[in-house]
Amino acid sequence: MSASSTPGHSRLTKAHKLSISGVATLGAAALAFSLVPAGAGETETVVSAAPVAWTQVVDGAQTKAVQQNLSVQHVVAAKAASDAAAKAKAKAAADAKKDREQKTAASRSATRTPVFANNLDGWIKEALFIMKREGIPGSYHGIHRNVMRESSGNPLAINNWDINARNGIPSKGLLQVIAPTFKAYHVKGTKFDQYDPVANIVAACNYAADRYGSMDNVNSAY
Repeated sequence: MSASSTPGHSRLTKAHKLSISGVATLGAAALAFSLVPAGAGETETVVSAAPVAWTQVVDGAQTKAVQQNLSVQHVVAAKAASDAAAKAKAKAAADAKKDREQKTAASRSATRTPVFANNLDGWIKEALFIMKREGIPGSYHGIHRNVMRESSGNPLAINNWDINARNGIPSKGLLQVIAPTFKAYHVKGTKFDQYDPVANIVAACNYAADRYGSMDNVNSAY
């Protein structure tokens, strides 16, 4: 019997042999690829690691930028807080200065207000002090002259016999002022009392200024 007819054996054609040879060649190539020298492997590792290193560089730059931004914001916030504190301090200082000036002015005003004697001379002088402040004309001589004619210097003087008395509004005080006149020409800051000597003089002089130009121009009953 021939070899081709021997049981348990297969016949390998030329094509089969070439196929086997090709597979062996590919296997060897695969084995050779798997046994690449250490240097070649390091080159491959470097190439695959490069994107990771680039990502780390980018992340580092971003972190630095964020840190710089936060640093700038901190500086801006610190300056704003410093400016606000300085402004508040300046306002407090200005308010304190204004308060001191007002107290000083009040103190000076109180200091400049003279003390007047409780007599005819003092009443006239105090009345003139108030009249000057209020812009009411009149002189010491003019007031004194009319006071002496009207009441002889008695602040409680009252006329109970003239036409005003008969009408129920008697003349009262140093310059014999009737109630309607006193009420109309009363000067704020003085007592609302016809018998008060200073209030009486100031109201009478205010009336005389309105009607005659000044108490100095009054030489008789007015």
